[in-house]
Amino acid sequence: MSTAEQILSALRAANKKLVIAESLTGGLLTAEFAKVAGASDVLLTGIVAYDTSLKHELLGVSRQLLENQGAVDPEVAAQMAEGIRVKMALKMGLELSELVAISTTGVAGPTEQDGKPVGELYICVSQGPEDQVSSNVFAHQLGGDRQNIQKTAVLLGLDHLWEEIAQ
Repeated sequence: MSTAEQILSALRAANKKLVIAESLTGGLLTAEFAKVAGASDVLLTGIVAYDTSLKHELLGVSRQLLENQGAVDPEVAAQMAEGIRVKMALKMGLELSELVAISTTGVAGPTEQDGKPVGELYICVSQGPEDQVSSNVFAHQLGGDRQNIQKTAVLLGLDHLWEEIAQ
């Protein structure tokens, strides 16, 4: 059983839904879950907010944070995950505690972005009820070319998500 299958099975058993906010991975993380038959009963959406302004518009990331820190920042990753959870809970009429979110932001290359080096990556897993939100951000510095960085980021995202929900 793949990690994506394990995650979907665990979330299904816990009666939770998954939402994904991606930048660096450009939809590749969502695609890992969409490959699994029956994923649609757990996976609600994956939003690729590649453009910095869309991180604010679609995901609710602070415009000031984006202007001051750029898109490659641990707090941006946290706000992406938290933002998609809040927006989808409202849109779908769900409790925040019923949703688990993961976000990815970073620099895949080939050149740096906002003064951040190629391979800098932040992944956030956000879950829990409104009064006890747990948003854990994981920082990585990856090597390799763009394709390798994106592929590794997806694998790391799956691993972090599994670790967080399996606790």
